[in-house]
Amino acid sequence: MKKLKQLGVVLGLIVTLTGNVYAAGKSDTFENDLLKLIFNGTAIANIADNAATSPLTNLYVAFHTADPTDAGVQTASEAAYTGYARVAVARTTGGWTVTGNSVSPVANIDAGECTASCGSNLTHWSVGVAASGGSKILYAGTLSTAITMTVGTIPRLKTTTTVTED
Repeated sequence: MKKLKQLGVVLGLIVTLTGNVYAAGKSDTFENDLLKLIFNGTAIANIADNAATSPLTNLYVAFHTADPTDAGVQTASEAAYTGYARVAVARTTGGWTVTGNSVSPVANIDAGECTASCGSNLTHWSVGVAASGGSKILYAGTLSTAITMTVGTIPRLKTTTTVTED
């Protein structure tokens, strides 16, 4: 029995030494800086800047009929009703408010009105980097209330919609 316990300790050490290592977290200041870099194009001194030849000037909000998942792109389960297009939101303080490690839109984000072929209800949203196509998702979330799609419906993300880094 004693040898079995010793072997368990050795195996425990092997697992511990070869297991995954996860970060403990980011400081509140860096969380805020990161959100400002992504949503406002504000540089993080000595770490990252927005000095690319043609930096993004807009981010694009999409609506989805199901979770686009962490591995997904913006076309995953994306709304496809008549009248729909992703919504461009300026990548500035005029488009997004960053405070207290959270970001929210400055104004409501309204997608196009459904004029026909409404399809499935909308359950998720995402923020990505292109007006169309399978672009990467920067952040995504679940709508607090699914949007029932009927002719005349205008999907909306309110200014109370937030992404929080923590």
